[in-house]
Amino acid sequence: MLCGCGLLQKTILVRRWVGRVSGNAGRAMAKSKFEYVRQFEADDTCLQNCWIVVRLDGRNFHKFAEQHYFTKPNDDRALQLMNRCAQSVMLELEDITIAYGQSDEYSFVFNKKSNWFKRRASKFMTHVVSQFATSYVFYWKDYFSDQPLLYPPGFDGRVILYPSNQNLRDYLSWRQADCHINNLYNTVFWALALQGGLTKVQAQERLRGTLSADKNEILFSEFNINYNNEPLMYRKGTVLVWQKVNEIATKQINLSEGSEDKEVKRTRSEVTLLHCDIIGQQFWKEHPEILADDN
Repeated sequence: MLCGCGLLQKTILVRRWVGRVSGNAGRAMAKSKFEYVRQFEADDTCLQNCWIVVRLDGRNFHKFAEQHYFTKPNDDRALQLMNRCAQSVMLELEDITIAYGQSDEYSFVFNKKSNWFKRRASKFMTHVVSQFATSYVFYWKDYFSDQPLLYPPGFDGRVILYPSNQNLRDYLSWRQADCHINNLYNTVFWALALQGGLTKVQAQERLRGTLSADKNEILFSEFNINYNNEPLMYRKGTVLVWQKVNEIATKQINLSEGSEDKEVKRTRSEVTLLHCDIIGQQFWKEHPEILADDN
């Protein structure tokens, strides 16, 4: 008959033996004959020292906007919701230095030196799109309190690499120029349709072949709308950047005769929304940290 100590020692030895057997079984499973299927996975590692841009777009959002009664040509609630989702992406994911959004699209720029998920393009794209899409559903009620979400929206994504700072700036300039072109057209189109009494087909025909100056003239002469006075968010889109913010916090300090509260100054970074021009030089002079080599 074993004493208490002997029984305990025997139990420990048995547990160690079982652990070794289980561990060996686990390793055997990891090296099973089926593991060859991993060779079918594509190597989607992004090139080093390149800016990684993930751009997402709403899937079939024209239909989605109609079924949820978005205001034309711009729905402030929808744009604010897109911005809130973009903030969520920047706060949750690592190494995003700047983001730019307009209409139903958003571009997220990852640091060129980022090694997040070993720079796998599929990881960048799926994390951004899934975080954005779930945020859209989660925050919907905060912006559309009177309009129930009829079905979850869909977003597609793509990954683009830009090797130089100028390439990246040209990309962002292209998206902002696209914002201006589309918004000017939509502003005139819906003015003709909603205020001018034209059908959608007639409005399209009226605008066929017109230049920016022609569209501005139609807005001003027929509807007394100065396009330059339209909200910057509509004309320029939205830029998200990290900015340092100074704040004062209260800290409790223990003393020999008790404790007291003391104000402490500290600096933290937060995501800031801007509606401004990013094509010219001024923005980049004010935010040199975005393109800095040691970012």
